[in-house]
Amino acid sequence: MHAGTARNHSATRRLAVAATIVAVAGFGLVSCSGDDGATFATTATTNSPATSSMDNSTSMVPSTSVASGSSLEASDVEGLLYMREEEKLARDVYEFLGAKWNLAIFGSIAASEQTHTDSIATLLTRYGIPDPAVNTARGEFTIPAIQALYDQLVALGSTSVVDALTVGAMIEDLDIVDLQNRATSVPDIQVVYENLEKGSRNHLRSFVTQLAQNGATYTPQYLTQAEFDEIVSSPTERGNAN
Repeated sequence: MHAGTARNHSATRRLAVAATIVAVAGFGLVSCSGDDGATFATTATTNSPATSSMDNSTSMVPSTSVASGSSLEASDVEGLLYMREEEKLARDVYEFLGAKWNLAIFGSIAASEQTHTDSIATLLTRYGIPDPAVNTARGEFTIPAIQALYDQLVALGSTSVVDALTVGAMIEDLDIVDLQNRATSVPDIQVVYENLEKGSRNHLRSFVTQLAQNGATYTPQYLTQAEFDEIVSSPTERGNAN
């Protein structure tokens, strides 16, 4: 067996523990890389690092005349609250792993994730929903299951470079499926979700490429093999959903 493949199999077994946490909690993670081509409304929230080369805008939220406090279905409110912390989780995991392994991919995607968590914060403000992440530090979450998942992921990613890159691929794999399951009829929220999903596909491609360069492969844990193959065999996507 190829040494890289053996490492990946070991990482996949360890990652199954984190996957179980997600499955029981009933939510996924989200992340993406920003793209240009749309008009955005911006709201500054947490301390934001400089936007990475993967983002060409400071928000992925389309401008709208929807009044703050407009009512949403309970499922949409729940989705936004989870996604705010899930976006922050993705950013925080990548910042931690970037510092641990000094790999440029984590710094670039963490900067993208800052834009994405800010985009969800903009939607929370727009709909008058209290922001659960506004005063939390890196690696700190108000949702216990997300806190547990963060702790598990940084532990797994601290084992080796291959394990760290595998954690990144798993987060993006899960993000895509989670976003597909959160489809909504609310136009501005759905536009953001579609942009986040597109970004997650781009990030997944990047992590798979980095794994290959380190002699390892990634086996999808949430996407079907056919869906995964279609994503990684297609080019980087550009432009925002509208």
